[in-house]
Amino acid sequence: MAHSSPEHWDQVATVPEVVVTRLPQYVRVLKELAAQGVQVANSQQLGEHLQVTPAQIRKDLSYFGRFGKQGRGYHIGTLLEELQHILGLNEQWNVAVVGVGRLGKAILSYPGFTPDGFHIVAALDNNPELIGQEVEGVAVRPMEDLPGVVQQHNIQIAVVAVPSRFTQTVIDNLVECGVRAILNYAPISPQVPTGVNVRNIDPVLSLQSMTYFLANGG
Repeated sequence: MAHSSPEHWDQVATVPEVVVTRLPQYVRVLKELAAQGVQVANSQQLGEHLQVTPAQIRKDLSYFGRFGKQGRGYHIGTLLEELQHILGLNEQWNVAVVGVGRLGKAILSYPGFTPDGFHIVAALDNNPELIGQEVEGVAVRPMEDLPGVVQQHNIQIAVVAVPSRFTQTVIDNLVECGVRAILNYAPISPQVPTGVNVRNIDPVLSLQSMTYFLANGG
């Protein structure tokens, strides 16, 4: 994993999180346009694809430097390459899945991670019936092996798919082993120290927010 300069970390601290969460959407749209043979697009055209105002696109990109030329737009290939570099998508990231129940197995079986540089290289669980099994070529290891697995495979990202009552303990263990990026599928918001980035995914909360609009005629 490449080491970032102090100047880079100063920049990271100044970029609003909402901007960072939009960048992968930009990358996805740019890939689609590139696949269609589009070479140049202006902020108005990009905004139509992203459902973001042209002014917002220009403001988002301004955090990272100058892209495109006024009156000519953005060169799709160049902008895509720059955003992939900013997001670290030009590197390879080793991922561990903790919890190999139905959700964990589905995550291990999903083929969409590898093309974007995310390689699931380890799986861990405490269920004796699962330990030793292989899921998509990845052997399930016991949780007690976590420190060695993180070191052996240079795990930088973990996906946590365990029951909520175990989530905080599992995440504490991951943090102790040096993992600083965690995708959490349990319906709780775990506590982590500064410097650890957690993304919580809870489909039920998303459904509940949508039923508000259904219930209120929206």
